[in-house]
Amino acid sequence: MLNQVSLFTENNEGGLFKITTILAKANINIYTMLANDSAEFGIVRLIVDKADTAIEVLKAEGYQCRQDKVIAVEMDDTPGYLDGILSAIHGANIDISYLYISFNRDNVKPVVVFKTNEPETATFLIGRGYKLLETF
Repeated sequence: MLNQVSLFTENNEGGLFKITTILAKANINIYTMLANDSAEFGIVRLIVDKADTAIEVLKAEGYQCRQDKVIAVEMDDTPGYLDGILSAIHGANIDISYLYISFNRDNVKPVVVFKTNEPETATFLIGRGYKLLETF
């Protein structure tokens, strides 16, 4: 499983730029980033090369953040591949909290990243023949 940094931030002009500047100054590489917004606040989810350091520097700048375990599954770039993953998960009665798509920098294959509270999900997917990633 991967370590993901999640942080709560105000939805204002330059907000994402401030976050990326903090991480750049700490020499942290962002592998993937997802920003969801609401009227006043948003949640930013990041997978970075140094999650512990990212949390440290972001907290030092006043951000509320935490580290979550997420699952990253490499996919074939074919129609229906994600549907197959989700079908297996649904058939096992596993609830997904959220999901987003990124890519593997090594081979440019798509990667689905998701959060679930079911501790055996990774083992289940490996047993089904899916390739889980520890980094990308």
